[in-house]
Amino acid sequence: MASWVLERVLAGMAAVLLVNPAFAAEGDAKAGETVFKKCVACHNMAKPPKNGIGPSLIGVMGRKAGGVEGFKYSDAMKNSTVVWDDAALDAYLKDPKGFIPNNKMVMAPLSKPEERANVIAYLRQAAK
Repeated sequence: MASWVLERVLAGMAAVLLVNPAFAAEGDAKAGETVFKKCVACHNMAKPPKNGIGPSLIGVMGRKAGGVEGFKYSDAMKNSTVVWDDAALDAYLKDPKGFIPNNKMVMAPLSKPEERANVIAYLRQAAK
C-alpha cells in the first residue's frame, strides 16, 4: 500500500476515534462533579428533580430535549428531535448554539473532550 494511502487511512481512523463516543473514554464521574460546578448556576441534580434557571438534569440520559415538565424551553429546544445520550450531550456541550441553534442556554462551551466526558459520566452516575 502506498504510504500516502496508509497515512489517509490512519488519519481517518484517528478522526473516528476522536469524534465517535463509542471509542471515547468513559469519563470520570468524580471529576465530572467538579466540572459540573460550572453548570450549577442554572442546573441542578436535586432529588426530587427541581428546575432552576435551567431544567433539572436528573434523568437527562434518554430524555427528549425540551422534555422536562414545567420548564419553559425555547421553541428550538422543544422542537428539536434530539434525545440525550452520550453523543448528543458531547456535541451539545462542545457547541450548544451550533448543535441546537436558537436555544436559550448561555453557557460557554466545554472545549476539552475530557471535561465533556467527565460531566457526561457524572450526569449518568448521579441520576442513579
